[in-house]
Amino acid sequence: MTPARLAAWSAGGLVAGLALALLAWGLIHPQQPVAPALVGRAAPDLTVHSFDGQVVSLAALRGSPVVLNFYASWCASCRQEAAALSEAATAHASVRFLGADIQDSDAAGLDFEAQVHHRYPAGPVTAGTYLDFGVTGPPETYFIDSAGVIRAHHIGPLDAQLLEFYLKDLR
Repeated sequence: MTPARLAAWSAGGLVAGLALALLAWGLIHPQQPVAPALVGRAAPDLTVHSFDGQVVSLAALRGSPVVLNFYASWCASCRQEAAALSEAATAHASVRFLGADIQDSDAAGLDFEAQVHHRYPAGPVTAGTYLDFGVTGPPETYFIDSAGVIRAHHIGPLDAQLLEFYLKDLR
């Protein structure tokens, strides 16, 4: 075999080996599903068992606009936005607010609730999952119209000004 032929066979073998290695890596590490863009689509159903004993589902809230906030006790930004959300819930009686406590223990969630005192139902998700909404980490908030369609999605903490911005388009 000539040196040129040997080099060609070696290069071909190297390419084939690399292709097989990439295939094996892809089979071992499948791509994570990407959450669909939900704005403009019907909100997935979700049920929260609030710390005050209520069981509230998004389906039951249909007919009213809803602010759905995903939060956790260990999330500093969630603590930062809690007062603004509670104040907006009081100021906008026609809008229903729902807090979905995620990635938390019951004890930590109860302790957080005792500190922030949400003025709306808030507690752990008992049916559905935050993954259906594509939540990557708290806080994330969805603004859902009275027909159950998601009109906006905000990642990160909200303040009074941002809440008013989103709420004006939700009515």
